[in-house]
Formats: sequence, C-alpha cells, structure tokens
Amino acid sequence: MTDLAPLSVTTQQPEGQPTGPAVLLVHGFASNGERDFSSLAAALREAGRATFVVDLPGHGATPGPSSASDATTTNVVRALVDVIDGMPGDEVDVVGYSLGARLSWEVPAASSKPVRRLVLGGISPGDPFTMLDYAQLHALLDTGAQPSDPMTGMMGGMVAAQGDRAKGVAYLMEGLGSEAFAPQASAPKTPTLFLAGDADQMAQGVGALAELVPDSRVVSVPGDHLGALASTEFRDAVLEFLTA
Repeated sequence: MTDLAPLSVTTQQPEGQPTGPAVLLVHGFASNGERDFSSLAAALREAGRATFVVDLPGHGATPGPSSASDATTTNVVRALVDVIDGMPGDEVDVVGYSLGARLSWEVPAASSKPVRRLVLGGISPGDPFTMLDYAQLHALLDTGAQPSDPMTGMMGGMVAAQGDRAKGVAYLMEGLGSEAFAPQASAPKTPTLFLAGDADQMAQGVGALAELVPDSRVVSVPGDHLGALASTEFRDAVLEFLTA
C-alpha cells in the first residue's frame, strides 16, 4: 500500500470521432503538464485524439508525497497505469519528456492495457536522483544549510525554488532515486520514437537506449533541453509518429 495521491489529470476530447488511441502525456521534472504539453495536447486534439495530461507528484495540481517510500519509481509508474486504466479504448499511446520519459520507459511493461506507440523525449541514460546526498538536501530545505556536494547543491536550488512544494518534490526525488534506472532490465517492446535536442546535453547517450528497443528510431530536433520540447519540430515529429 502507498499514500501516494492520485495524479491530477487534464483531459481534452476531439470534436468528432477519435482517429486513434487516447494519448497519455507525462511532463518533466520541476514543470507540470500544462507547461510542457498544452500546445502538443491541442494539436493532438485537432488531429482527432483524446489527451490525458498528468501532473506528477508534487507538481502542478498533484499533492507531493509525504515520504520517499511512497514515491518510488514503482509507485509512480503504478499511478500512471491507474490513469491509463481510466482512459477510453483498448490501447493507448504514451508521450513522456525528460523525467516523464524516464517514467514512461517503464509503463508498457507495467500496464494491463497495451501501449501502441511510445514517444520518449529528452531522456537520459543516466539517473541523477541516485547521485544526490538526501540528508544534505533535506537540511537545505529545513535549515538553509548549503550542501557541500555540488550536484546536491545545484539540484537543491531547483527544489528550493518550488516554495511550499519543495519538501514533496524532494521526497519524490529520493523515492525515485531509491530504484535506480536499469534500462536493460525494463526496455519497452513497443514501437518507440526517441526525440532529442541537438544541443541537449542531458540527452547525450540516447542512441544507447534506442539500441535496447528493437522497433525504435532516434530523431534530432533543434534546441537544448528546454528548447527542444518547445520546438515545432518536436511537435510535428510526435504528430507524424502517432498519426501515421
């Protein structure tokens, strides 16, 4: 059992008959579903697709976890699967970006409803949440003590900027970091599109991930980690892949 709150979901329905499966969209770290995917969700709706845009724990309208043990990768993926269970149709498509892509990597194997196609944008083969000193991170949030570990200090600044949500975001990071990303053990078997910005340092090594997925391809789009997601090339590549 877990006390992880259900994920907040914003849905859009096409005006006419759906032209394909409903689409789950999973945003990145320190963002939310609307910020990352409002434009893409609207474009998918215009193409005749229902969209389900989630907010991850501690982000957007979803409450933060009250402990790291509630926010393990297994539990967060299970929460995503709970959303899929409530989506219409016998299969779904999934789009994830950055942290959302890392979580979406696990979804096809965990879901009882088949994932027809999978888009993973801005995904990294590394796992920064396993590299942080969480005692120092919590001390920063509780007392303002600056971490001696540089990476914890950098990430801690991003977390502290979340204000009253910071503690829940830190628990999410710690929970996800307790289950290290092991892509070889959980590679999806569904057709997969990898999208990476041509100036995105975080997505370096995406080719090694693609090699683990037999039915996959990698497409480069303009931009760094944030710019790639906002590019029209990203949107157009997703639409082409999901509507072909």
